[in-house]
Amino acid sequence: MKTLLMISSFIDKGNDLLGKVIATLTGVMVLVTVVIVVLRYGFSIGFIWMQESVRFMHGFVFLMCASYTLLHDAHVRVDVFYLKMNSKAKAMVNIIGVMFFLIPVCSVILIFSWDYVLNSWREMEGSLEERGLHAVFILKTCIWVFAVSMILQGVSLVIRSLAVLLDRATSGTVNQTSGSF
Repeated sequence: MKTLLMISSFIDKGNDLLGKVIATLTGVMVLVTVVIVVLRYGFSIGFIWMQESVRFMHGFVFLMCASYTLLHDAHVRVDVFYLKMNSKAKAMVNIIGVMFFLIPVCSVILIFSWDYVLNSWREMEGSLEERGLHAVFILKTCIWVFAVSMILQGVSLVIRSLAVLLDRATSGTVNQTSGSF
């Protein structure tokens, strides 16, 4: 179990780092949006690439910070029953949620997006606008990053939940019973 908890900790640290790095784009996104508004309404100037960059950053933040959100138990959910459960019951819910919902859904996303992303890379897909960002293939690749990071975070959650059920949880993990469904 100690080895599994080390693997869980490694996954947690990776997703925590990814989330913190990508989350900085939210501030950049706000600044770019302010610049877009000032240029458009103050000076009647507009740049398509700048507008598309906000959409790209939003996609990056949404897709690549999802596992960070799961790690820190910050996903939106209905806590009618879960809130009042003890840690072992929460661990069971987490295991069931990951095994029957998270991993299958993310696996389907990965499978069905495979050709979609590969075709985008094959064509080096870019913006439909001449002066837009010609890196749509990079944005679409984030679908894979999302699915893989969520599956890994789900595996980490199952490991930590098993540790709780076996009374072997250690204080070295980021959040012992984070995430649920």
